[in-house]
Amino acid sequence: MRMREDYRSLTGVEKAAIFMLALGEEHTAKLFQNMDETEILEISQTMSTLGKVSSSIVERLFIDFAEQMSSSSSLVGTFDSTERLLAKSGLSKEKIGSIMEEIRGPAGRTMWEKLGNVNEEVLANFLQKEYPQTVAVVLSKISTEHAARVLALIPEGFALEVVHRMLRMESIQKEVLDDIEKTLRIEFMANLAKTTRRDSHELMAEIFNSMDRGIESRIMGSLEQTAPDAAEKIRSLMFTFEDLGGLDPTSIQTIIRAADKEKLPTALKGATDSLKDLFFSNMSERAAKIMKEDMGAMGPVRLKDVEEAQQYIVTVAKDLESRGEIVLAKGGKAEDAMIY
Repeated sequence: MRMREDYRSLTGVEKAAIFMLALGEEHTAKLFQNMDETEILEISQTMSTLGKVSSSIVERLFIDFAEQMSSSSSLVGTFDSTERLLAKSGLSKEKIGSIMEEIRGPAGRTMWEKLGNVNEEVLANFLQKEYPQTVAVVLSKISTEHAARVLALIPEGFALEVVHRMLRMESIQKEVLDDIEKTLRIEFMANLAKTTRRDSHELMAEIFNSMDRGIESRIMGSLEQTAPDAAEKIRSLMFTFEDLGGLDPTSIQTIIRAADKEKLPTALKGATDSLKDLFFSNMSERAAKIMKEDMGAMGPVRLKDVEEAQQYIVTVAKDLESRGEIVLAKGGKAEDAMIY
C-alpha cells in the first residue's frame, strides 16, 4: 500500500480524519459526540480510505494545529455563531433576543465602556434631556476626549451648568452610580440598537466589500458617473485586502494567527509583492518557507478563488477590529496611518 507523504494534497476532511485517528479512540469518541450524523459519516468514510500516512504528515498537522491554537485570537466569533450557540442552550427566544440586543449594542463590558463607543451626537442628544448632575457623572466616567466632543454638542448654558457640577463633584456614592447606570440601561442602551439608523454610505461600503470584485467595480463605476460624491464617500469607507498593507506588524501577526492557514496562501497568491513581503516578514522563517512552498505548488489559481480568499481575510480582520484586537485604517486615509 502506497504511503501518503504529500501534506499539500490533503483535503480538510482528510486532515480532520488523520488528526482524530492520531488522538486515539478515547478522545476521538468524545469529538464524535459533538458532531452531527453527516459530519460523523463523512469523517468515518474518509478514515476508512486513508491508507498509510507518514509520520512527517502527522507531525506537520499537529504543528499547524498548535500554531493556529497558540493564541485566543485564532478563534473568530461572530454575532451569528453566538446566537446559534445560545439557541442550543435551551434559553427562551425572548431571553436570547434580549442578550443579542445587548451584545449588538456598542461594544464594552461595562455600561461606561459601552457609552465610550456611542457616537457623540447620539449621546449628546440624549444627555441634554437629563439632569446636569447626571450628565456630569456620565462625562466623568468616559474618556476625556469623548467627553470633550459630547460637551461641545450640548447647548452652551446647559454645558456650563454641567461644568459647574463637575467642578464641585467629589466621590460618587455607589448607589448614585447604580441608579444612573440603571437609567442609562433602561432609557438609552436598551433602545439604541433599535433606534439608531446606520449611515447608508457605511452600509453600502460593507455590501460592496462582500460583493464579487467584478460586479462591485461595475456598480461603483456607474455610481461614480451618476453620484460621484456618494461613490467617493463609499470608497473611503470600504476596507480592501490591499489596505492591509497599511497595518502595523502586530496587527498583521494577529491576522496571521487568526486566519485559516489554507486560505491565506490563496489570498496572498494575488497580492502585490510588497504585501506578500509584509506577511512573510511577520511569520517565523519556517512558516514563511512553508507558505511560499504551498503557494508555489498551487500553480495557476482562479481569480474568483483568490478574491474569495482575500475577502475572507478582510472579514477576519474586521472581526478582530470589532473585538478591539487591531485597528484598521479604512480606505487608506492619511489620518489613520501609523507614525513610528
